[in-house]
Amino acid sequence: MNLLTDGSLHELAPLERQVLAVFVDGVRVLGLPRSIGEIYGLLFISRSPLALDDLVQRLKISKGSASQGLRMLKNLGAVREANGNDGPERRTYYEPAVELKRLVGGFIREQIRPHLNSGKSKISQLAETASQIEDPEHREFLCDRIDRLDNWMRSGGKVLPILQKLLGQ
Repeated sequence: MNLLTDGSLHELAPLERQVLAVFVDGVRVLGLPRSIGEIYGLLFISRSPLALDDLVQRLKISKGSASQGLRMLKNLGAVREANGNDGPERRTYYEPAVELKRLVGGFIREQIRPHLNSGKSKISQLAETASQIEDPEHREFLCDRIDRLDNWMRSGGKVLPILQKLLGQ
């Protein structure tokens, strides 16, 4: 690790890069931006809370990307504001939420549930469009697929409350 003259870390240590890679892979599976994994990973492996400027400098990302990533992570319940070692300048510091229940619950609340809710209206529109197909064979095929999709969405809607209850959300 290289320390700057002000005592801050300049480059990521090999272990930090490895931890970031784990979280980047995780967010990739969830369809989230790479920067989300990098920000959470750096906060996760840091011994003390970090400010927005620290994240920008250490991760070499734009201030906008860091700000947007922090906002998303806060909405998911994955990071929270924390007390930092503030000198004369006043900055907001962040630390990771490391409780699995909180992370999964936030992801369900902010990402999955809205998707299921918006899917219900889209399925209704699909069914209406399919009912207007003139070819009866094609219409039957499409209606069967739309019914299957509707069943998936309803099943997901039933499983989420159970999963949230198991996680204590």
